[in-house]
Amino acid sequence: MCDQDHFEGDRQKYEALGLVTRKQFGIMLGAGVAMILPRAASAVTVTETDVTVTTPDGSADCYFVHPASGAVPGVLVWPDIFGLRPAFRNMGKRLAESGYSVLVVNPFYRVKKAPAAEAGAATPIQELMPLARALNETTQMTDAKAFIGWLDGQKSVSKSRKMGTQGYCMGGPFAFRTAAAVPDRVGAVASFHGGGLVTDAPNSPHLQAAKSKAQFLIAIAENDDSRSPGDKTVLKETFAQANLPAEIEVYAGAAHGWCPPDSRVYNEPQAEKAWSRLLVLYGKALA
Repeated sequence: MCDQDHFEGDRQKYEALGLVTRKQFGIMLGAGVAMILPRAASAVTVTETDVTVTTPDGSADCYFVHPASGAVPGVLVWPDIFGLRPAFRNMGKRLAESGYSVLVVNPFYRVKKAPAAEAGAATPIQELMPLARALNETTQMTDAKAFIGWLDGQKSVSKSRKMGTQGYCMGGPFAFRTAAAVPDRVGAVASFHGGGLVTDAPNSPHLQAAKSKAQFLIAIAENDDSRSPGDKTVLKETFAQANLPAEIEVYAGAAHGWCPPDSRVYNEPQAEKAWSRLLVLYGKALA
């Protein structure tokens, strides 16, 4: 999951030439590459700010962006293992420009304020595994309730329309469990190259999500599918039995982590396809 071999190779090359340090390389990827995301022709003016959300375990530093006027559906974004960083700020802003009030969270707030990965997606994944392993079903569920509750308290969030949540990499299970934690508010769930969606445990994220009232978009990387080819079938059968609409697709040629624009395996055509399907999901489920 989140293999960094190519990013690390590039980093070493630039550092050997004396052009950048490890930290500068990460900043270049996180800030520079993320800026090239296309902007919708109908993009609305947005307001963005850093916010603090109180949870049962402390104060979470987050990024909040929403249309400058009106009340629209809220969306909770769970980043990948590299956490809240410029790439996800730009993704959140792009979504807000399409008419949503978006909260992008720092899942590691209990230990460290963002950026937890100082070199962005170029950070060696081994440095972040202890942070990720400290999070579990309980923290995911309590955080989900706190973040959704905070969104509901914002004037820019419509109380009469369902919310969406989306997760990347480790954030996929978080998004699934958000739907289970707040079933009356979450109407749409999207997982992009989510890791650990299907397990043998009775509290597997897919089983919990099946008890929600949401519609689902599950975008699976081709190499993830090759490692666990049965997961897509389990997901399809589980959501069909629960009578929950679910679009489940393996994205050909896309490697784990292909959606964030600072990822070493960013695949722009497939990332844009996934983004377009996300907007279709939200357009249907959050109308």
